[in-house]
Amino acid sequence: MTYTVRAVAPADADQWRDLYSAYREFYAMVPDAELVDRVWGWIGDAAHETDALVAVDGHGTLAGLAHYRRFARPSSGTTGLWLDDLFTRPDLRGGGVGRALIDAVTRIADDEQLSVVRWITNENNATARRLYDTMATATKWVTYDRPVSSS
Repeated sequence: MTYTVRAVAPADADQWRDLYSAYREFYAMVPDAELVDRVWGWIGDAAHETDALVAVDGHGTLAGLAHYRRFARPSSGTTGLWLDDLFTRPDLRGGGVGRALIDAVTRIADDEQLSVVRWITNENNATARRLYDTMATATKWVTYDRPVSSS
């Protein structure tokens, strides 16, 4: 099947919420409708850094999503594009949805003359990593997260 990749639209809200909730479930995150609504608000806010693309089939059904944002790279004096979230409906994995979304994000970076498209994934996400290994180079960098206390 062929998918069209485009910017998310207001009419996509319900399907996007379903996809993003499934993404969170895939990564064993606690269900949180308020958080999902907050992220939808970010995507719809032109002043917020988060943008989104969706892959759509010929019937208008969303097959996948990609959230991305620009980030400064002081070490190279350039700006890159960070792919925060990439998700394909489980029944469509291996059918080209993820590749189409990554290619679309890469075209955005090319059009804006950005220096890199970067993303992370869980080390045990073998299905995604098989795709990623054909499209990008795994880096030597290790990611750390340090919780911050809320005041």
